[in-house]
Amino acid sequence: MTASTANRKILVTSALPYANGPIHLGHLVEYIQTDIWVRAMKAMGHTVTYVCADDAHGTAIMLKAEANGISPEEQIATVKAAHEQDFAGFFIDFDNYYSTHSPENEQLSQEIYTKLEAAGYIFTKDVEQLFDTKKGLFLADRFVKGECPECGAKDQYGDNCEVCSSTYNATELKNPYSTLSDSTPVIKSSKHYFFDLPKFDTFLQSWTKSEGRLQSAIYNKLSEWFQAGLAPWDISRDAPYFGFKIPNTPAGEPDKYFYVWLDAPVGYMASFKNLCSRTGLDFDEYWQKDSSTELYHFIGKDIVYFHALFWPAMLEGAGFRTPTAINAHGFLTVNGEKMSKSRGTFIQAATYLNHLNPEYLRYYFASKLSASVEDINLDLDDFMQKVNSDLVGKVVNIASRSAGFIHKNNAGKLAQHLAEPALLEKIIACGDDIAQAYQDREFSRATRLIMACADKANGYIDANKPWALNKEGKTDEVQAVCTVALNIFHKLMIYLSPILPQLAENARRFLNVETLQFATRHQLLLDHQINPFNPLMSRVEKDKINAMIDESKDSLAATTASNDNKQATPQATAAHIGIDDFAKVEMKVAHVLSCSRVQGADKLLQFSLDIGEDSPRNVFSGIAKFYEPETLVGKKVICVTNLAPRKMKFGISEGMILSAEKEGKLSVVLLPDTMPIGATLA
Repeated sequence: MTASTANRKILVTSALPYANGPIHLGHLVEYIQTDIWVRAMKAMGHTVTYVCADDAHGTAIMLKAEANGISPEEQIATVKAAHEQDFAGFFIDFDNYYSTHSPENEQLSQEIYTKLEAAGYIFTKDVEQLFDTKKGLFLADRFVKGECPECGAKDQYGDNCEVCSSTYNATELKNPYSTLSDSTPVIKSSKHYFFDLPKFDTFLQSWTKSEGRLQSAIYNKLSEWFQAGLAPWDISRDAPYFGFKIPNTPAGEPDKYFYVWLDAPVGYMASFKNLCSRTGLDFDEYWQKDSSTELYHFIGKDIVYFHALFWPAMLEGAGFRTPTAINAHGFLTVNGEKMSKSRGTFIQAATYLNHLNPEYLRYYFASKLSASVEDINLDLDDFMQKVNSDLVGKVVNIASRSAGFIHKNNAGKLAQHLAEPALLEKIIACGDDIAQAYQDREFSRATRLIMACADKANGYIDANKPWALNKEGKTDEVQAVCTVALNIFHKLMIYLSPILPQLAENARRFLNVETLQFATRHQLLLDHQINPFNPLMSRVEKDKINAMIDESKDSLAATTASNDNKQATPQATAAHIGIDDFAKVEMKVAHVLSCSRVQGADKLLQFSLDIGEDSPRNVFSGIAKFYEPETLVGKKVICVTNLAPRKMKFGISEGMILSAEKEGKLSVVLLPDTMPIGATLA
């Protein structure tokens, strides 16, 4: 997609955070990514509106409020205020941040449902579920445990077994019990309302194929679901439930409520409608069937099913426009591992803000983010090094090295002529590629291009040595060199402004310019008065990172100490490992695409493994004397996927295949062909 110069009207959303807990760094990957894209598109001159809301309905919120001794309305209001404070702390600039528990959302949800019902897309059928007689409610799968009906493992949840990976209905569990009351639930029948998703199979297959609609990895995953066959979607829940009542139910029938995932995406529309009522924006212009505006959803890869199947089908069936594109992202790891409370790497947004500049994280995430759905890693040592090197050592250093000479020798006035126009022309020309990278959500590429420009500026300063010229009294030459440097700094601040809005604003005041829109990169600051220079950014200090981690651990300790209902657990001895150690190992189902011997290495086989990522992984395994390579092609194996890549003589190994050893013989652990590729072993 080529960066467009014509003004576009764009509506952008991020997934709605659930209103039962605080924002953490894993959440912020999405909101920072979206905010950078929105700011970049605005800086290019487009009309962009960014809305979001708290996802405020469901049994979990009802129970959380009950546990806290407050009403659900009080619960969601308190959490919403905390969410908004966290987002503001990271400069996430929503045009409207709302709640799904709103009159606009109730009206729109009921309107969409009524239209779907009138068109014949809603039906009912009786469903048998486990019912907690003590709590007086039907149990969702996560609130019931029992013995696996396949292998007999105890304490398994109501949808799948973590031991043998079997899937089943909660009613099939042996000796089930409610995790809410510890009582034995009973099977009870209830009428449920269903959205007939299979009727939209043809539409969805066509819609998902549209160029630019989905990333290739997401489209491939959807193709698997299409092949398996779409199923009707249960959209109702029984009382008690915190949500909106389903309209048009027969008289005398117990109250039915919309399942939270029906009204949650409608919350995008409701938040925008609320904004329209306050600003005069035209709701229909953006949501009518033939709208010429653009609609983009930024979401995590774990909720693709709802956004790429249910949501467009609902919109199509109700006569509204569908999204222009859905942009999915991966998860966040910290120091190469899943976020961990015990290690202090499950870091809440508020905890981070207690210790570190939010723009450090915005830049680091940007340097890692691309248009793919791959997970990104926050390596805290690399984080410190990259911020200190790129932002402080390269970018801010340009201004700090130059501003003093201009103020001391020239009363803050830049030269009338440009000493090196060719260099600045190259920096300005690079803006086209940077703008394109932003538009394509290739933020890591944008940051690389920007830092290459910063390197050119520092190289120019080093080559011309204004400090030496100043000692020689050559003040005109010093002014000329520093004018070039500060003009490059001006362009860098334009390019970085979507990522670093506060730094850019402080730089704008220092440079004494009106705006940092992308179009102003062609402006030359000549015979121009700059303001006094104040330090723009300090270095990341290791002790502040350590303090952040310690506070995260302290938060866990406080939570654990206050939980009187937890039973004491035996301490791990030197001969054992704790569950946290085991949890560090990530194992996934891998499909062997190819296997071959390695020339010059008698013990090695080279594998190409599909583990459900955008591209196969290359793995070496020392099992050559036990297997003919062709016998392993097409098999399902277990791959340890979070080992650091190992550079070997014959290439880089990106994982480890599990084998069992007995009496010196290695046997690869093979899995049934039915095991889904990329499934995580727990």
